[in-house]
Amino acid sequence: MSLKELYHNRWVRFAFWALLYILWVVWLGNWWWLFGLVVIFDHHITRKVKWLFWKKYYKEGEKHNVLLDWLDAIIFAVVVVTFINIFFFQAFKIPSSSMESSLMTGDHLFVSKLSYGPRMPQTPLTIPFTHNVLPNGRESYSTLIKSDYRRLKGFGHVKRGDCVVFGFPNGDTVMVKAPAEDYYMMSRLVGRENVGPVKVRPMDKKDHYVKRCVAIAGDTLLVKDGVVYVNSVAQDTYPGLQSSYTVITDGQRINPKNLDRLGISASDARFDPGLPGYRDIPLTQAMVDQISGYANVISVERNVDVFPPDYPDSYLTLFPFDVNFRWTRDNYGPVWIPKKGVTVALDAGNLPLYERLITAYEGNDLKVADGRIFINGEEADSYTFRQDYYFMMGDNRHNSLDSRYWGFVPEDHIVGKPVLIWFSSDSNKEFPKNIRWKRLFKFV
Repeated sequence: MSLKELYHNRWVRFAFWALLYILWVVWLGNWWWLFGLVVIFDHHITRKVKWLFWKKYYKEGEKHNVLLDWLDAIIFAVVVVTFINIFFFQAFKIPSSSMESSLMTGDHLFVSKLSYGPRMPQTPLTIPFTHNVLPNGRESYSTLIKSDYRRLKGFGHVKRGDCVVFGFPNGDTVMVKAPAEDYYMMSRLVGRENVGPVKVRPMDKKDHYVKRCVAIAGDTLLVKDGVVYVNSVAQDTYPGLQSSYTVITDGQRINPKNLDRLGISASDARFDPGLPGYRDIPLTQAMVDQISGYANVISVERNVDVFPPDYPDSYLTLFPFDVNFRWTRDNYGPVWIPKKGVTVALDAGNLPLYERLITAYEGNDLKVADGRIFINGEEADSYTFRQDYYFMMGDNRHNSLDSRYWGFVPEDHIVGKPVLIWFSSDSNKEFPKNIRWKRLFKFV
């Protein structure tokens, strides 16, 4: 008997799908789902209930109803894609240049949720194929049903150097008129009363960001003159890592074709005849080596921010937003990354680093009165963290709003790991030159 003939046996089919379903329930960790075996048994063996109630079964020679066939195909696609998005992979598009030249604006990615374990939906009532908003800007989900955070087992944990997709930590409150802006930063800069109406989003409906994890829970991070040190060890320089440089020329512009070959857009290469050259051009180390060899280039110097930071950075924009932390984007820290189960002493000096973690991410009430700290109404001089945290930075170090600007990323905000670029296009070019053929089906 062939495998095909064997599979046509209804008991074999039932055993096959029942085994897969049981394995899925074990992974899910919710034994109530075992009642689903009744559905599988009836579908394959007894066939008393028409579970696919929308599906039309045709008799031999009967004319097909095109609308019903399309309805069947659409419902099947919605169910399958939703299942895949929740438990296995999700499509994601790079919206900004914060990860260039590692991940480019216009890259379309498949994000693996199995890498760190998929999160179970906390607000499951969502319109299929949407995350948090509809094309008209209205919310695409309902909070009528909500559940607590839970993550299934994955293949591993977030490691230093991983590119990670996560929910934007500050995305719990969104300005209605400017949803892409950071509400908390705007509130500090112009005052809460001037930011206009806001809306609140649940944790799993925050906008998705992608950055590189440079430090994990328990690490101590220091950025010195643009070089990242973790536990006193300099971080590896990734091929796509770039910073801004000042390029001095002999008065002539660099050939635009050479800039295009380097992958530098016209908007990133603004020539200043008074310099003469380019004050703020993003370059990787490989680009620096190449551009230094051009005949009309006199010097290439890395831009490094020292205290006080250059505009628009200030203590109001750099985490932890306290005037006593004399940090810049290139000289930042040292800062310890909170770890689950570890207790830290709290005082007025380090409270700005951990206040949002204690309140917004771990659900406690915190007040300071007469120089004393109160957590949930009781005076506290220490705190034990209930989850791990991470420090994320964009590879485009001088054009990235990351943990230097909004702080730590909680473990429950982690979505997954980019694994494959399946399509990539350059919005600055016309079709078909806009397609980056070399990036198609490229593993991250």
